[in-house]
Amino acid sequence: MFWGFDIYYFVLIIPAMLFALWAQVKVSSTFNRYSAQRTHTGMTGAQAAEAVLRACGVDGVRIERVAGNLTDHFDPRAGVIRLSQSVYDSPTVAAVGVAAHEAGHAAQYAEGYGPIRLRNAIIPVTQIGSSLAWPLLLIGLLFNYEALFFAGILFFMLAVVFQLVTLPVEFNASARAISVLGEGGYLSPDELPGAKKTLSAAAMTYVAALAVSIAQLLRLVLLFGGGRRDD
Repeated sequence: MFWGFDIYYFVLIIPAMLFALWAQVKVSSTFNRYSAQRTHTGMTGAQAAEAVLRACGVDGVRIERVAGNLTDHFDPRAGVIRLSQSVYDSPTVAAVGVAAHEAGHAAQYAEGYGPIRLRNAIIPVTQIGSSLAWPLLLIGLLFNYEALFFAGILFFMLAVVFQLVTLPVEFNASARAISVLGEGGYLSPDELPGAKKTLSAAAMTYVAALAVSIAQLLRLVLLFGGGRRDD
């Protein structure tokens, strides 16, 4: 049913993967560029995260250093913002932007921001979908079983929905960060564009990941439709 030359891989998947590769290179190069620009106040990443938390009225969130590069994240279960070594102590525009973004996530959880509540609500379902999608797709493909292949597509669609819901969460966290950094004078008008570019480049990786998933989903749907027509 599904065997044959997969033109969709070349038309859909490879361009999406190239876009994802470009996004990864872009975020690294942008971060490195603005890591060389020091803040006029000498504010570090950890201090920026603290400033955003204060401005948003968020209490009880710790800020810790974590190993790695660009491993920064907010852990809502532990109530901890973890900043990488290149961000925590760094008084640079890139570090301040990244740290403020993670504090923006903490603010989202504190106020019960709608999209992040939705994302949390669907996490159990999407985790099941992610774990079952490819086994079902492969079994359906190997045994020429349409029902299993179609079930795999449906489960894979859940993972795509999760990535789609993640986008407004990421963009909103960046908007919160930039707003506090600008209005509080933590970054000067000359420094703020660098923070925006750093966060925009980081957000593009989420867009690219979604593009790859949508391309893969479309490929699977087309393979399924083509296989049914060949029967």
